[in-house]
Amino acid sequence: MDIPSAEMTKYAANAMLATRISFMNDIANLCEIVGANINMVRKGIGSDPRIGSKFIYPGIGYGGSCFPKDVKALIKTALQNNYNLRVLKAVEDVNDDQKSILFNKLYKYYDGDLKGKSVALWGLSFKPETDDMREAPALVLIEKLLEAGCIVKAYDPVAMEETKKRIGNIIIYCKDEYEALIDADALLLVTEWKEFRIPNFTVMKKLMNKNVIFDGRNIYENKEIKASGFDYYCIGIKTD
Repeated sequence: MDIPSAEMTKYAANAMLATRISFMNDIANLCEIVGANINMVRKGIGSDPRIGSKFIYPGIGYGGSCFPKDVKALIKTALQNNYNLRVLKAVEDVNDDQKSILFNKLYKYYDGDLKGKSVALWGLSFKPETDDMREAPALVLIEKLLEAGCIVKAYDPVAMEETKKRIGNIIIYCKDEYEALIDADALLLVTEWKEFRIPNFTVMKKLMNKNVIFDGRNIYENKEIKASGFDYYCIGIKTD
């Protein structure tokens, strides 16, 4: 393979995966509007061997070092050569908007009255098993929460030190996920760390001021959470 083709292959591969993520997030948002269930849609299209099941999970947007950088690099390369990559521009726009989706749900839940509300974040890194905060959706979320006057308390198993390097002590860092819930008016699940998947809901109810969960990674079951006494909002499923 020649060098220009090899370079294009690398960028195009990551851009394709980013496109799948933004596509699913766009479809998830439409599912909420029309009453479809994105989890069922994901399983349905994933069963098609032409599509497959990888990188079609809805969430709060992609981050990290590769996808954002490579998408931007391709768009810039195209512009330098007088070509407009319309699809990738849309991919980037959808991803930028998706990073605010949990904030928008919280804002709607409290009718815009967020000043003084205590909000717990579970997870900070852009994905589990890393402390990478580059282009992490949590950074956008924190900025919006603070602008709205919220008190932000966060816990991440490994990414808190890296977060401190980036934003300092403008939020409260907690020793574990339950400390973050003390007197919280909402829990926002940002990163799908394994330790967040089976929490003690009884303890959570005792600690929180308001029992509401905004799940940015769809790791919980809607009926199970509601049966535990929580209001529950996730991505791509309309909530009654």
